[in-house]
Amino acid sequence: MAFFDNFWNGEQGQDLIEYTLLLAFVALASAALFIGAGGSVHKIWTSASTQLSSAAMSAS
Repeated sequence: MAFFDNFWNGEQGQDLIEYTLLLAFVALASAALFIGAGGSVHKIWTSASTQLSSAAMSAS
């Protein structure tokens, strides 16, 4: 019974490190995605703003 207790307690630190590394990887991947997509989002908003401004000018 003591063997299983030692085994269980010895594995908890390893799981914590694995989950921390996984979380760090997901955070870095998300940051890279947002940085890469920033230019595209800016272009979309600029285009939408231009079209809305044109529509507002022609409507008035």
